[in-house]
Amino acid sequence: MPFRKACGPKLTNSPMVIVMVSLPAEVFNVGEYRRAAVKHYSSCSFFRPENEEAMRVRKQCALAAWRDVKSYLAKEGGQIAVFDATNTTRERRHMILHFTKENDFKAFFVESMCDGPTVVASNIMEVNISSRDFKDCNSAEAMDDFMKWISCYEASYQPLDPNKYDRDLSLIKVIDVGRRFLVKRVQDHTQSRIVYYLMNVRVQPRTIYLRWHGENEHNLQGRIGGDSGLSSRGEKFASALSKFVEEQNLKGLRVWTSQLKSTIQTAEALRLPYEQWKALNEIDAVDWVVHTLVSRRSAHFQAWFSLRRCPRAGWLRGEKEVFC
Repeated sequence: MPFRKACGPKLTNSPMVIVMVSLPAEVFNVGEYRRAAVKHYSSCSFFRPENEEAMRVRKQCALAAWRDVKSYLAKEGGQIAVFDATNTTRERRHMILHFTKENDFKAFFVESMCDGPTVVASNIMEVNISSRDFKDCNSAEAMDDFMKWISCYEASYQPLDPNKYDRDLSLIKVIDVGRRFLVKRVQDHTQSRIVYYLMNVRVQPRTIYLRWHGENEHNLQGRIGGDSGLSSRGEKFASALSKFVEEQNLKGLRVWTSQLKSTIQTAEALRLPYEQWKALNEIDAVDWVVHTLVSRRSAHFQAWFSLRRCPRAGWLRGEKEVFC
């Protein structure tokens, strides 16, 4: 359930509204409300400030989204709501602050700024022209219309000003898709986690390859865990993996391994720089390490063998695997 005002001193955090400024999100996207209200998008003229009828519709869509935010936080047990809209003027942000204060919510503003033309064009091609608004347009038409769409907002755009107008707000400004960040007045753990996430998220497409190490000596013996080196077949696998990676001609490839021998030996065959991460180490099986597959089936381990089928069970006197 959401936290409410306490009688006397307030000892608990309020539910928080993260106000997204031009940053894609999933929860309360005002654009989706607008698409429901206006079945067919015609052109960027809908977003011109002088289009009074469109301005009225857009305001009603924002109000509808706020009502749903309030219901989600106050009645449905929600704790964090993402209000995803442009919110490019101080007037609109003032309305949002009034809404959050009136309902005893916290507000955390996120502003995504793209100044570089190359970054803007890339972002439009990767994200925006796939929108339902442009389903009947080719990519060139969509790009042209969206650039005009941006121009409609530029005329009235008022960036967050952490040094003057917005000095009392909790906020993060993400500049040129993560090239630079400005963070101010982080109030609690939740906001700090949001900042951490946004400082590490990457919106540009990239490929991640996941590969188990080559066969090791303990695999041959049917043992779990341990830290043995590669078998002869494992070495052949590492060599084949190296050939595959070379054929892909991957620029800027980064290789991560655990701190265990078999993964390090597999990575060394690639003849590329690699980093060792303890977090990638296989879970410690402790009492199970010394046992082969046959001995693990003995009566002594039958109970634990059954428990291992439950995702919340752990190794006997070893680490836990917990999936919530």
